[in-house]
Amino acid sequence: MSVTGIVLAAGKSTRMKTRKAKALHQVCGRPMLHYVLRTCWDAGCDRVLVVVGHEKEQIIARYGSDRRIAWVEQTEQLGTGHAAKACEAELAKHKSDVFILTSDGPLVRAEVLKTLWKAHKEEHADATMGTCVMDDPTGYGRIIRDAKGEFVEIIEELDCTPEQRELREVFPSLYCVKSEELLYAFARLKNQNKKHEYYLTDIFGILRAAGRKITAVQAVAQEDVLGVNTRQQLAEVDALMQDRIQRQHRENGVTIVSTAATYIEDGVSIGPDTVVQPFTFIGRDSSIGGDCQIGPFAHVPRESIVPEGTTVTGEAARIAP
Repeated sequence: MSVTGIVLAAGKSTRMKTRKAKALHQVCGRPMLHYVLRTCWDAGCDRVLVVVGHEKEQIIARYGSDRRIAWVEQTEQLGTGHAAKACEAELAKHKSDVFILTSDGPLVRAEVLKTLWKAHKEEHADATMGTCVMDDPTGYGRIIRDAKGEFVEIIEELDCTPEQRELREVFPSLYCVKSEELLYAFARLKNQNKKHEYYLTDIFGILRAAGRKITAVQAVAQEDVLGVNTRQQLAEVDALMQDRIQRQHRENGVTIVSTAATYIEDGVSIGPDTVVQPFTFIGRDSSIGGDCQIGPFAHVPRESIVPEGTTVTGEAARIAP
């Protein structure tokens, strides 16, 4: 069966204090939405429905040329369930499994979605969720299980009892659902909660009550969970992504002398035995050969090409893209 992605990118982030669409704020040189879309493609999606609303023109202007994307507009901000429900017409066109993600969660990796999809198919589930056990679950919906460990429901933090708030297994908004079951649940969503919004998380309770099979898989690492609602969280996500980027270069044979004093954007290629000295910036989509010395105090602009064996040091030795 094919798989469709839904990416929720319609929200307005008042806490970011920005005129820019939240999904376009950058992490290591790329918009957050870029990473989420890439995760969808790498996980096997053949199309992605992007739900837009606030500052939609900015997002469509950036990604409108990608023919794999279908644009869906949420005209009112009535909750995540209402946003996903805007995709009904597109989902009704053909059956598929459906991933649902948020555009402000760029740390989620394709491997996590593949794990969800594998469990979804092997368990013959109608809906599968990825869960995470967190040291500090503040801000997340809690997973409620019965005495046998089977999923019962998700309770949003605002609606939790004091006892439920102590639970550490959370739902970081990663869904894999059969399209026909998603449409069934959409038709039954209600806004009977403290915020009077349509919670997308309620689809699991609706499907469980209807006798559908729900699978909850503890497949999400804590570092994949952090989303962005504030500038501070944006900085934290950027730092985590930077750590991943540098770790991958080291695994590929690159020496990075100082983690803290080096910044490498996404999409950079560096050959083996190259040494990156402190106080160095390397822009996205640059290509650096092997056996190079980059830095200290080097600035390699985006899309630069640095031949094998080159030494780049100091402000006077910038490489032209």
